[in-house]
Amino acid sequence: MVDREFFLGFIKIHILYHATEGPIFGLGMAEELARHGYRLGPGTLYPTLHRLEKEGYLESHPKVVGGKVRRYYTITEKGKVALEEARKKIRELVAEVMEEK
Repeated sequence: MVDREFFLGFIKIHILYHATEGPIFGLGMAEELARHGYRLGPGTLYPTLHRLEKEGYLESHPKVVGGKVRRYYTITEKGKVALEEARKKIRELVAEVMEEK
């Protein structure tokens, strides 16, 4: 099995992508990532969301849902630029990796 750290970049890209579709929250992202085969515990997911926020790629806003405070994340302009750069690199990588030899 490949080390989880290896896929952390993919996970960050998924998070940024889904944040372009609308506000995201931790449990919802955990479920979405699980759909793609990434099984993340809260000890990995929440620090990743917090790091993306601290680095300026996401911003968060608390909202009371069902009597509990849920933190929603939205993508920033810096996050949009980073996602677009990642898309370019992904296209290049896929073309190279999938090239027939």
